[in-house]
Amino acid sequence: MVDPRLSVIKKRLKDINNIIAVASGKGGVGKSMVSSLLALHLASQDKKVGLLDLDVYGPSTHIILGIPFQKFPEEDRGIIPPVFHGIKFMSIVFYSEDKPGAFRGIDVSNIIRELLAITQWGSLDYLIIDLPPGIGDETLDVINLIQPTEFLIVSTPSKVAMGAVEKLIDLLLELHLPIIGVVENMKIGDSNYVKQIVTSKDVRYLGSIQFVPALEEAIGDSSKLLKTPFIKDLERIIKKSL
Repeated sequence: MVDPRLSVIKKRLKDINNIIAVASGKGGVGKSMVSSLLALHLASQDKKVGLLDLDVYGPSTHIILGIPFQKFPEEDRGIIPPVFHGIKFMSIVFYSEDKPGAFRGIDVSNIIRELLAITQWGSLDYLIIDLPPGIGDETLDVINLIQPTEFLIVSTPSKVAMGAVEKLIDLLLELHLPIIGVVENMKIGDSNYVKQIVTSKDVRYLGSIQFVPALEEAIGDSSKLLKTPFIKDLERIIKKSL
């Protein structure tokens, strides 16, 4: 039986010019930070931006951007994503109330389909999707349900992180899916390890974001986040890739 939500999802996304899924093969690399600040920066440049947090196990973009989740979004033939800092925002946190949830594979797929089917994004220049780490149901559902989607991959200089990221890159290449490139986050020193691995796969190395110890102090305050060195490095990367 065909899921009726699939046709609804296409209608919900039809007026979005660019859909960017921010992904990583491993957690702890700053993927949600990149997603959040990418959306924040684009919105500050007068772009029409949406941010969808699909990390059903550990949503955190609302924490980074200081977005309250206590008030349920308005409904009108679907859910109207509330606007914060110029960003249309949607996350499972509005429904889970930030409580821990134990979801099995079928539950995750249903959550993703439901969020995509009920959210009225309207016209957007960019929809940024924060994926959970790894290559699980969430990533595979985005591949199957949202087309065309471009993937922005985040890693750190860690060999452990890059081992997982390589697997993600190989999967996307095998499926002939568009990869914007790889961002090296939390870089310390002059190692070219990540760049060498990425370019050896004929994928664009977009540049690095230096490790910023003071970034933690700006979390939850959009005006402070826009003044961080993180944003400056991210802006340089955006100019080359988007």
